[in-house]
This record gives sequence, structure tokens and C-alpha cells, in this order.
Amino acid sequence: QVQVVESGGGLVQPGGSLSLSCTASQNQFSTYTMAWFRQAPGKEREFVAAINWNGSKTPYAESVKGRFTISRVNAKGPTYLQMNNLKPEDTAIYYCAVDRRRPWETPSTTNEYTYWGQGTQVTVSS
Repeated sequence: QVQVVESGGGLVQPGGSLSLSCTASQNQFSTYTMAWFRQAPGKEREFVAAINWNGSKTPYAESVKGRFTISRVNAKGPTYLQMNNLKPEDTAIYYCAVDRRRPWETPSTTNEYTYWGQGTQVTVSS
């Protein structure tokens, strides 16, 4: 079982910033896509951003474009989510998802990912 661990969540004021990180252990894939999803109470888990194996494709949800940045240093290392200008509606549990994909694939649905972290809470409140 691949272990996926997120970190970096916390409480932040509106307009503030947080940086999340995600590490997947026992990576046996030559190429894989990593993604961030979030889920607020009473709502379905929604797509935030994804990054393919070499970082050439980084789709974002419309709600976070221009504010969030997903990145990775190399193909098998951690992925990061820099969140700027946070809003109260960004409050949710943020999950990291990982799966082996073709180099150009960056899915935006939960069923496309096999490995998930336990989530990290992000709360934006004044």
C-alpha cells in the first residue's frame, strides 16, 4: 500500500497564505500524476489542482485560478500547493491524491485516483 501524507494545514486569516505539501511513499511508478482535492462539510469532494509527472500540465479549478499554485521539484518527489489570498470559502479538508497515469493525463475526478492521504484541515476565518 502506497502511503500518502499531507501537511501544512491550519488556521489563517482571509487574505493570508498557506503552503501544503504531499509525499507518497513506495513510489513504484515511472510516471504518475498528483492532485489536490478538498471537501467542505456537507459537500462533495471537489477538484482543486493537478500536476503530471514532469509538471508540464497543471490544471486548476476555476475557483482557485490565480491564487493557488501547484508544483513539484521532480517526477517522484513531493508535490506542493501554495495557496495565496485565501477566502473563507476555501475552508475545507484538503486531500492529496496519487496515481499512475499517462504523461499527459491530469484527471479531475476522485475515481481516477487510487491512493489518498488522510487530509489536512484548512480553515480561513477572521
